[in-house]
Amino acid sequence: LREEGMNTYEIMLSESQERMLLIVEKGKENEVKEIFSKWDLDAVEIGKVTDDEFLRVKNDGKVVIEIPAKALSEDAPKYNRPIKEPFNQKEIQKLDLNKIPQPEDFNETITKIISSPTIASKNWVFEQYDHMVRINTVVYPGSDASVLRVPGSKKGIALTLDGNSRYCYLDPYTGGEIAVSEAARNLTCSGAKPFAITNCLNFGNPEKPEIMWQFSKIVEGMAEACRVFDTPVTGGNVSFYNETLGKAIYPTPVVGMAGLLDSHESYLTQWFKDEGDMIVLLGESKEELGGSEYLNIIHGLESGTPPSLDLDLEKSVQKACLEAFQKKILKSAHDCSEGGLAIVLTEGCISNNINGIGAEISIGYSIRDDTLLFGESQSRIVVSLEEKNIDKFISIAEKYKIPHSIIGRVGGDRLKIFNKKRIKPLIDIKIDILRQYWEGTLKGYFQ
Repeated sequence: LREEGMNTYEIMLSESQERMLLIVEKGKENEVKEIFSKWDLDAVEIGKVTDDEFLRVKNDGKVVIEIPAKALSEDAPKYNRPIKEPFNQKEIQKLDLNKIPQPEDFNETITKIISSPTIASKNWVFEQYDHMVRINTVVYPGSDASVLRVPGSKKGIALTLDGNSRYCYLDPYTGGEIAVSEAARNLTCSGAKPFAITNCLNFGNPEKPEIMWQFSKIVEGMAEACRVFDTPVTGGNVSFYNETLGKAIYPTPVVGMAGLLDSHESYLTQWFKDEGDMIVLLGESKEELGGSEYLNIIHGLESGTPPSLDLDLEKSVQKACLEAFQKKILKSAHDCSEGGLAIVLTEGCISNNINGIGAEISIGYSIRDDTLLFGESQSRIVVSLEEKNIDKFISIAEKYKIPHSIIGRVGGDRLKIFNKKRIKPLIDIKIDILRQYWEGTLKGYFQ
């Protein structure tokens, strides 16, 4: 108890933190207590499981609560709050690309996007905390997922967090699907097979029908993606009433997903490794800008619809990537998400926190240059591999019937991105300059 003199109501409904309820096999109580004692923690028996379907609570030997257990579970009261699509939902989804001017200088554009708080390196934040977790962290934060060894086992656990509130504001159902799908893609790009999620769902006032509509659509989208990826929801929480002066936050589901690696010594990271390696794009780039970081940072717009998502294609792309990893073909893999292809390639060049390496890219899509560089089409992964393994990799991609294209080669000290239809590169910039923008943002932002 956190306080003396707490009454029954306070004890049963207190939300004190750092507590966990365990159901322990009879006869194993002392083993559990020994484990807790080893870590200087309390473990106290408070009750037992019965067969009479009642929750019964005693205080000093006196029964103070006696209630049918089903009344707290399947027979509990259910809210059926009114649900209504926001009146302006169709309006915020309108986006005419013909009215969006393309930048004259894409070098300047990429430095602005790479230094936005959403995209910039988070090192300044996580390095202030224990990101090594009892020295079990194999891949530190900063790649698509962190990887931890499991003491006493060869296996590894990959962990990632994901969510995009802008997508969910523009289209809650698709936004919910993408939150789960991208988390799974992050794990796949680390060489792990996704196996379960938890979540933190954040919304405004659920007594408003429009907020309940956002909530229900996001949960439906997340549930559908979880079914496709076979990732059960192990737990989570919902935070409502997040409003200031009556204005709600954007609907913000955050998905935490775990994946399993057969060996903590064999994993993938997102950065390029060696001069001369080939760079391949899995998936297809479409003319999509709705909800993108580019549209927000460069044009000050939060409109349109988020990128379309085909869950079957997404699953196939991830299966192909995982199979290539298991056959030891890949050197790196990085999911294409916020910021688009140009940002994925930039992070491949600079995110290893040691010595970066450049890349020269040539892409031949017949779409706008800004959508080619910064569109956030889903179900895309950028991989690098030795040239001798290209045919093996392409055969895997063809096996899963997914779009794929060789787009460049690792090397040099610059990031060059060409559209095959143009003589001059769209982007040609030293990776040291990109690193300065990427690493220096958050510290300066908060100072």
